[in-house]
Amino acid sequence: MIQVKQFTFNPFQVNTYILYDETGECAIIDASCYEKQEKKALAQYISDNNLRPVLQLFTHCHIDHMLGSRFISKTYKLKPLTHKDSLPFLQNSKDYGKAFGFDLDKPVMPDVFIDDGDILQFGHQELKVLHTPGHAAGSLCYYHAASNFVVVGDVLFQGSVGRTDLPTGDHDLLIKSILQKLMVLPADTRVYPGHGPETTIGEERTANPYLTGVY
Repeated sequence: MIQVKQFTFNPFQVNTYILYDETGECAIIDASCYEKQEKKALAQYISDNNLRPVLQLFTHCHIDHMLGSRFISKTYKLKPLTHKDSLPFLQNSKDYGKAFGFDLDKPVMPDVFIDDGDILQFGHQELKVLHTPGHAAGSLCYYHAASNFVVVGDVLFQGSVGRTDLPTGDHDLLIKSILQKLMVLPADTRVYPGHGPETTIGEERTANPYLTGVY
């Protein structure tokens, strides 16, 4: 049975998720830990629960979501997985970080890229990759059909959607991604966003003002 552990890290209050099952293998999504105590908390949870990280995943590569990526790469010998369209964000992450007051080392780059429809495996679990651009180029969501949840990054929030005023943002494309990739999931699918509280697909179908009249 899969377990979901959520941490909230850094001044941008990013949700980092650890997914794991009885095998001890785990996936880390959006390693956003920056301060020493944040990195310690994440590593301590992994150690206390005898977990073995085998996947490091990004929902997208905005700087606030990848502040702990190099730490994860060095500590657990894991290169990140992301969509190829996210590469410019990664390549320029040191400069982006500096603009927001973060002192970052050169990022660890992916060896391979993932795309829509790919299946990622860890332990006895499978995550389906959903390509959902609009908030940022290369945005991805991760759907766990067996437990009926999806990790969506900054694509969809409780009562809101991702901002589109940053580079590569496109509001029409974002709404298209949400409608075609997320709103087709079962109504009781739990939605784990990149910031803020969880919600469900059904709740957002009926109550999200950005989707009213378009769903």
